[in-house]
Amino acid sequence: MSIAKTNPPFAGSTTRERVLNAAERLLGTGRPEFSMRELAAEAGVSFATPFNLFGAKVAILHALSAQRIETMHARFASDAPQGDAASRVLAAVGIAADVMLENPASNRGVMAALGAPSGESAGVWTLSRALWADALGGGEGLSPRTSALARDVLPGQLALAFRGVLSFWTAGEITDQSLSIRARATAAALLLGFVEEHSRERLETLLGKLIDS
Repeated sequence: MSIAKTNPPFAGSTTRERVLNAAERLLGTGRPEFSMRELAAEAGVSFATPFNLFGAKVAILHALSAQRIETMHARFASDAPQGDAASRVLAAVGIAADVMLENPASNRGVMAALGAPSGESAGVWTLSRALWADALGGGEGLSPRTSALARDVLPGQLALAFRGVLSFWTAGEITDQSLSIRARATAAALLLGFVEEHSRERLETLLGKLIDS
């Protein structure tokens, strides 16, 4: 029995892109529980195609997560925020939060699935660390005594921290309006232990404002 194809192929898109776009549309309509059969119909492909490309639904959601981080990184590179390492990290946090808020229903669905193993790494951890490492740059404004350590450990810690903020946002405990505020406050708290003294005062002031807002 053939499956009804509800959407024609998009010109210039690969089959993989069509499947990912279809998953995004289904998530955007508030249907995180969609079946692979529904996904195939939405993408206009055979029932076997999503399995052949990804193996399982959770791998599709991991791939969507990787896409989000790639978008964040591309926008950070395009905007090229100026200033010291702390300023660039806080700018990257704002960009990352904006990306997640562009399609909150879909992105919450993606985040909700990330705790499940996909059987195959989508490189999300590596991509996330790379974003924060790029934001830190050469470590301008970091304490010379701990600069090397900061550039080694902070990318991973910032990745974990932003993911943690997103988990509370996904659960509805952080609102869309406060997502950027909470994420920036978390990053500022991490940076405090590694910046030079004159930057500490600036971060402490910012942190106080963010927490009070």
